[in-house]
Amino acid sequence: MANTTAYVSAAKPKTGGAIWSAPVGTTLPTDTTTSLDPLFKCLGYVSEDGLSKGTNIESTDIKDWNGDNVLTIQTSKDATYKFKLIEYLNEDVQKFIHGSGNVTGALATGLTVIENGDEMEEHALVIDMILRGGTAERVVIPNGKVTEIADITYGGSDAIGYEVTLKCSPDASGNTAYKYIKSA
Repeated sequence: MANTTAYVSAAKPKTGGAIWSAPVGTTLPTDTTTSLDPLFKCLGYVSEDGLSKGTNIESTDIKDWNGDNVLTIQTSKDATYKFKLIEYLNEDVQKFIHGSGNVTGALATGLTVIENGDEMEEHALVIDMILRGGTAERVVIPNGKVTEIADITYGGSDAIGYEVTLKCSPDASGNTAYKYIKSA
């Protein structure tokens, strides 16, 4: 097959929300068009850096008597996603970052956020993107957990936000994510 420029793409967030979070065990979509379960909450705007996915593969080399590598054994493979949530005043963002039990009240009447050493909650996530020509891509993460939160800067020249690293754990089928792509 020859090179095809029509297959080169960039990604933008789906209008109306790109990153959605729900409790683990919530019914997950299996395509790009199924409406999300009402338990999914939109995490709002993401910074212009967008979304990045990382894959860390570790392996061990087996060498023979001569010191030649004769076998490489994969010992682990982890998937991570990074993004910066910039809707700092969004109650669902605060619950995603601090835990649903650590956020009470409402922004209009007064929001209380407790920071403590509680274990980070696991979430099911859906990430909706639009690619070239209106092609939809949906990434479904059955079980993701925030493992890192970058320093927060409170200043007048940039949006306050939570830059997070999310690590994926396998579901009952052994999969860490599902990707669905459908042309417009």
